[in-house]
Amino acid sequence: MGLPENIVIVEDEVITQRHLQDILLQHQINVSGCFDNAADTLEALNDIECSMILMDINIKGPVDGIQLAKKILETRPLPIIFITAHNDDATLEELLELAPYGFISKPFSSKEVLVTLKIAYKRYMIHTEASTKVSIMDESSTDIVINKYYLYATDLSLLYYDGQAIKLNKKQSMLVELLSKNVNTVVTYDTLITHLWEDDTVADSTLRTLVYSVRKLLPDLPIISHSKIGYSLQTTR
Repeated sequence: MGLPENIVIVEDEVITQRHLQDILLQHQINVSGCFDNAADTLEALNDIECSMILMDINIKGPVDGIQLAKKILETRPLPIIFITAHNDDATLEELLELAPYGFISKPFSSKEVLVTLKIAYKRYMIHTEASTKVSIMDESSTDIVINKYYLYATDLSLLYYDGQAIKLNKKQSMLVELLSKNVNTVVTYDTLITHLWEDDTVADSTLRTLVYSVRKLLPDLPIISHSKIGYSLQTTR
C-alpha cells in the first residue's frame, strides 16, 4: 500500500512536530515543512511540494486548524488528516463537515500514524483516479455521474452507490437531489432551506444537522462546505 511522498505538518507543539517527523522519516516520507500557524502555512504552500497535510486543530494565531483546512480546500483538494486531543461531539461534527481523510488522536503511536496515512492516501488516490476517468454527464443519459461509485438517476430521483440504490429519508433525498442537479455549483443556504422546508422558518443549524446526517451515512459523497455561503456537490469533468 502506497504512502504520500511529501507531507506538511501543521502543529504548534515542537515535541509533537519532532515526533511526527521522526515517524515519517523512518518510512522515507519527506517532510516538506513544519508550521505552527495559518499564515505561514498558507504562504509556504505556494512554493513547496505537498501530497498530504497533518493538521492539528489547535495551532497558534486567530485561525485554528479547522478554519485553515477550509481555506486550503477552497483552492487545493489536498488530503488532510486532523490531529486532535479533543473527541467531543461538537468538534467531531465540525470536522466531518470537511469530509477529512482521517484522524489521529493524541497521544499516538508510530503504528497508528502509519496505518492512518496508508488508509487515507489509498482513499485519496482512488478519488483522484475516479475524477480523471469519469465525466459528470453522459450526453446520451440524464443520469448524473458524480464519481466512480456514485450516480444520481434523475428520472427515478435516486442516488446509487456501485449500482445499488441508497435508502435516504425524505429530507436527505431532497438535499441530495438539489445538490446533484446543481453539481459543481454552490447552492446557498437560503435556497436549500426554502427548497427543503418551504414556508417553515428553520435555523441554519437545522440544515447543518441534515448535511451532517448525510455525510455520516455517505462519508465518500463529496459534499463541500462553503463558509457563510452554502454547499456544493463537487466532481470534475
